[in-house]
Amino acid sequence: MEKRILNKLIATAFIASLGLTVTSAMAGPDLIQQQLNRQFSESQQKLKEAEAAKGAERQKLMSEHMKMMHEAMTKMQEMTKMQEMKPKAGMTMQEHEDWIKEHQKLMDQVMGQMIEEHHMLMGSGDKHKH
Repeated sequence: MEKRILNKLIATAFIASLGLTVTSAMAGPDLIQQQLNRQFSESQQKLKEAEAAKGAERQKLMSEHMKMMHEAMTKMQEMTKMQEMKPKAGMTMQEHEDWIKEHQKLMDQVMGQMIEEHHMLMGSGDKHKH
């Protein structure tokens, strides 16, 4: 079951990143990106707690992390569909670059956490091996 959820999260992240990449033409960091960044930071903390835990507590924390990631990525996907993650018109080149950097930061957080989670689920202690 956890593998199915992880696969769904990966697919959702990929779809969201495609949609965001298409709309990343003209903006700086925005409120939605800041909210998502906060959500992904909170889920990263939950993942660190799970990594330090053992047995049933670890499983509980992993489930909580998966739920947090799913909620954040669902929000990301909904915002993309509603065009709310679209950069604002009339942004300067610097604002555009800042927006793209923030978008990339969000995508890096998502993928990094999913890779860490995958390694933990597979029982690998080495997060950097593939």
